[in-house]
Amino acid sequence: MTTNIETKAVNAIRILSADGIQRANSGHPGLPLGCAAMAYELFAHHMNHNPKNPNWANRDRFILSGGHGSMLLYSLFHLFGYGDLSIEDLKNFRQLDSLTPGHPEYGHTVGVEATTGPLGAGMAMAVGMAMAEAHLAANLNTKEYPVMDHYTFVLGGDGCMMEGISSEAFSLAGTLGLHKLIVLYDSNCISIEGSTDLAFTEDVDKRMEAFGFQTLTVEDGNDLNAIARAIEEAKAEKNKPSFITIKTLIGYGCPKKEGKASAHGEPLGADNIKEMKKNLNWESMDEFFVPEDVYAHYQALTEDLGKKEDEWNALFAEYTKNCPEKKALWDSYFGEIPMEKLDSAEFWDWDDAPQATRNISGKILNRLKEFVPNLIGGSADLSPSNKTVIEGSGYLEAGDYKGRNIHFGVRELAMAGETNGMLLHGGIRPYCATFFVFSDYIKPMARLSALMNIPTTYIFTHDSIGVGEDGPTHEPIEQMAMLRSMPNFHAFRPADATETIAAWYSAMTSKTTPTALILTRQNLPQLAGSSKEALKGGYIIRDSKKDVPDCILIASGSEVSLAIAAAEKLLVDGIDARVVSMPCMDIFEEQSAEYKNHILPKNVTKRVAIEALSTFGWERYTGLDGAVIGMTSFGASAPQDKLFEKFGFTVDRVVEVAKSL
Repeated sequence: MTTNIETKAVNAIRILSADGIQRANSGHPGLPLGCAAMAYELFAHHMNHNPKNPNWANRDRFILSGGHGSMLLYSLFHLFGYGDLSIEDLKNFRQLDSLTPGHPEYGHTVGVEATTGPLGAGMAMAVGMAMAEAHLAANLNTKEYPVMDHYTFVLGGDGCMMEGISSEAFSLAGTLGLHKLIVLYDSNCISIEGSTDLAFTEDVDKRMEAFGFQTLTVEDGNDLNAIARAIEEAKAEKNKPSFITIKTLIGYGCPKKEGKASAHGEPLGADNIKEMKKNLNWESMDEFFVPEDVYAHYQALTEDLGKKEDEWNALFAEYTKNCPEKKALWDSYFGEIPMEKLDSAEFWDWDDAPQATRNISGKILNRLKEFVPNLIGGSADLSPSNKTVIEGSGYLEAGDYKGRNIHFGVRELAMAGETNGMLLHGGIRPYCATFFVFSDYIKPMARLSALMNIPTTYIFTHDSIGVGEDGPTHEPIEQMAMLRSMPNFHAFRPADATETIAAWYSAMTSKTTPTALILTRQNLPQLAGSSKEALKGGYIIRDSKKDVPDCILIASGSEVSLAIAAAEKLLVDGIDARVVSMPCMDIFEEQSAEYKNHILPKNVTKRVAIEALSTFGWERYTGLDGAVIGMTSFGASAPQDKLFEKFGFTVDRVVEVAKSL
């Protein structure tokens, strides 16, 4: 039975949210008002979390997939005492440098588990978190000591369910039987343009049943008891994830806005807020007013929640004492990668036989598995081509989550979101893979990984027109420029084994930046001048004999060997060229001005860049006096050697262009 104090506690969320949005004169009140009851019930009575220690390893995770409803989250954080989020912080909603940005940002506001805003993204990341929990539990727990044992909750609405990423992610969640994933569906039948019936008439429950979910329905989104029963029924299911449809009224409590599209994305208005406060029997018309008994109620809830972690700490202490091998494994999962292994001669060793960098990458991945036990990942149904299988390590599958390989299926967008979710969970160092051309499908989630400052690893093979016979649909042209354009993202296109090892080294040691490995299908020679200097993003792989070179040839990936061959021919003709390998522009730009000028001296203006991808972006290094040999059109279907010849990636063409400067 709902008590009066609980009603006031729910309404406090609504009042704070409405006032914050009104003060900012910007925001989305509809979701916070409609979802306040389910959020309160979940945080107060069903989630294991400790506001005084938001990083507790075994906490239940909560992701607000409908990130536009961020004031719901901030109001909860204030009332429960997360990060000492103050009333002043709520008053600064959506303001410059505030702790309460328009959409939740991971690493910015204490308690935010994932950056959300692009609808549906939170659903995929929640699936990834549930996958991480299942994998860690399978490998770290014992029967007596279930030290990794928590739920992942995610809240989203009609928009999240319309986005294709949610279907991709939930299809995999159902296939894997992730029973500790619980989805709260805010079903209010309203979108920005009006009724969801305008474009969304499917039976969502039947869709979720088809995906393999248990489906539950709460008819009244303000019925705390019904919400409680549904959540506990979801927890009781041990074989499949659960999907709880909670029927809500958008803008609940505001008489002139309830159930209307206008409640979604604009402030309620000062007069409407006064009417709402009257309607909810609020004690004061003052902005951001919360009665003391409400604060006391939340304080009592917070104290009780802390006891959950105390119980776990006692369990973990026994686990540490009685299961030293498991505890050592726990430490390796949640600790740092051993640098002595990455820096060893064995890790960097390679023979001189020509190989495709995708093959080299696959072998390096299997070197890493020996000392990075939490390395886990897979491909969008392309692992034989991407070379992304961790050998002898099994697969993560329904009922057996120990394996380190994942069948993501042909679901690139969700795969990237799930990989982000695994990394955000903690204890997992994940990667995902596909053909480079299909990075188009991945880009929104790659952008989120960059925005969240998390080191997700992306493996992209078949990196250029070298794909050959598959033709222009499968030949990436403009994708490298796309990745290079993103802030805080490293796109690494290695030229040989040494540079491929450097790419993996960079990815594994990155703390705050995602890395994409851009790898060839075709064999490349091992280059005499390649070195660990590749870790600086750009370096001299073949220098001129002169202190000041006559010209500079700059290339990445498969075109570096071409540049070296062209330099040798130019020397015969009396032109002494320096060759710079540029495996990662992004890292090169992070180097000092002195280093960059050493590699690319300002007084050498005759420069040629060579890359079998779009020419876009190379002008920063070639300048007005230089030239770029690249792709200005899409590719074609033919053997790769014929394509390189057709599009001008030959020694003679490079020599010709260099001489013309």
